[in-house]
Amino acid sequence: MSPWAVTTSDLGVDDGKIAAVGPNLSGRTEIDATGLLVLPGAIDAHTHMALPVAGTQSSDDFLSGSRAAACGGVTTLVDFTVGAPERSIPEAIEQRIRDAADSVIDYAFHGEVIGWNAGQESEFRDAVSLGVTSFKFYTAYEASGRRTSSETLSAAFKALARINAVALVHAEDEGLIQSISSRLSKADRSVMRTLAKARPDLCEQAAISTVAHIAREANCALHIVHVSSGLGLDALRAARSAGTAITGETCPQYLLLTREDYDRPDGHLFSATPALRTGSDLSALWVGLRTHDIDFVASDHCSFTRAQKTWHGSFEDLPYGLPGVETLLPLIHSEGVARGILTLTDIPRLLSESPAKRYGLYPRKGTLEIGSDADIVLFDPNSTWEIDANSLHMATDFSPYQGRTVMGRVTATICRGDIVFSEGRLEAKPGRGEYVFRQVRKRG
Repeated sequence: MSPWAVTTSDLGVDDGKIAAVGPNLSGRTEIDATGLLVLPGAIDAHTHMALPVAGTQSSDDFLSGSRAAACGGVTTLVDFTVGAPERSIPEAIEQRIRDAADSVIDYAFHGEVIGWNAGQESEFRDAVSLGVTSFKFYTAYEASGRRTSSETLSAAFKALARINAVALVHAEDEGLIQSISSRLSKADRSVMRTLAKARPDLCEQAAISTVAHIAREANCALHIVHVSSGLGLDALRAARSAGTAITGETCPQYLLLTREDYDRPDGHLFSATPALRTGSDLSALWVGLRTHDIDFVASDHCSFTRAQKTWHGSFEDLPYGLPGVETLLPLIHSEGVARGILTLTDIPRLLSESPAKRYGLYPRKGTLEIGSDADIVLFDPNSTWEIDANSLHMATDFSPYQGRTVMGRVTATICRGDIVFSEGRLEAKPGRGEYVFRQVRKRG
C-alpha cells in the first residue's frame, strides 16, 4: 500500500527485502491476505523500555516491550538512551544498544541530553557516528536535573544544525509550572485531578513558542514530542508559519482520554505528562492529524503495574507514563478511520512514512517499495474486539483503554521477511531484532 493510494497487488519478498510488487506473483512460501489490509510495519517513534523512573523502572524491558509491539503491528521502535551528567551521549548509546539486545523487532535510539553544556559539541558528532541522529531535550523537570536552559538550548541547537541532526523537545514551561506548584496546598496535591491544573496547556504553548524561536535562530530542525493540546497545536502551526523547520507528534492518550479520567477511582493510574486535557483538545488534535499539521502518532509507551502506581497521597509521588505500544495501530484505525475522521491512507502516513522520514529511516523503513525492508502488517479492518489488559502482551496489568471496543485487529506482523506474530501467536526469538544505524539527512 502506498501512503497515497489503496491498490490490489502482490508483494514478493527475498532476503528480508521487498523484491517485487505486482499482480500474480508466486513464491516458495505464500501468505493469503485476501480481505485484509497490507500495511507497512508501524514505527513507534517514541517508547521508553526499561526506563528508570521515580525510584522504579518501567515494567516493559526490550524483550517484553518488543514482543508486545510485534503483536500490535509495530516493526521498529525508536527508544531513548538514559542520559546523565556523568555519562557522555556516546557512552549512553553503547549501553542502550546492549540493553536492547533481546528485542524481537528492529530498534533505533534518540539521544537523551541531560547535563550537556557548551564545549561538549563533539558528543553529538560522535553520537552520529554511532547511528543516532536525533537528540531529546527537556524544558521542564528542573528538580531532577533534566531541564536545559534556553541559553544552553541555543548552543546545542546550533551544534546540531551544523551536522543536520534533529532536536526533540519535551515542551512544558518550567517557570509556569513552578509558579503554579508554589501555590498548591496539601489538599490540592492530594487530588489526582490537580495534575491538569498544575501543568496546564498554557505551559505547553509557551514552551513550544520559546524553543521554536531558538531553533529558528539556530536554523535547527526541531520536533515536538507528545503535543497534547489545542494551544500546543496553535503554537506548532505558528512556528511553522514563521519559518521554523518544525514537526510534531501526538499520542493516543491525547486523542482519546480527558482530564475527567483523573476522577475515576483508579484515576492515579493515568499519571503521565503532559497532563490529560479536554474534549475540545481531543477534537483539535484529530483535526491536526487530518490536515497534516501534526506529522505522526507515537505511543510514548512507558508502562507500569498497578503496584508500581500505588497511591501515596499525592499526584507528585507517582511514576509518570502509560502503556500503549501494542494498541497504537488498532486504536488509530478504530477511532480515526472507522469513525470517518481519518482516511485509510492516513494510517501508513501517520504510523510509518512520516516517522521514517523524520528520523532518517526512509526508505529502508516506512514504505512498501522494492528494496525496502519487508516490514509488513496484515490487518483485518472489520474485526471487532475489546481491550483487556490481561489479554495484551505488555508487562502491565493496566490499560488506559480497558473495556474499549476496537474495530480492526493485527493478524500478522512480518519484520524483515520473518513472521514475528501470526494469528495470536508470537513467532520471534529473542535477539532477532537489529539495531538500525541512521545517517543524517540533508535538509531541503
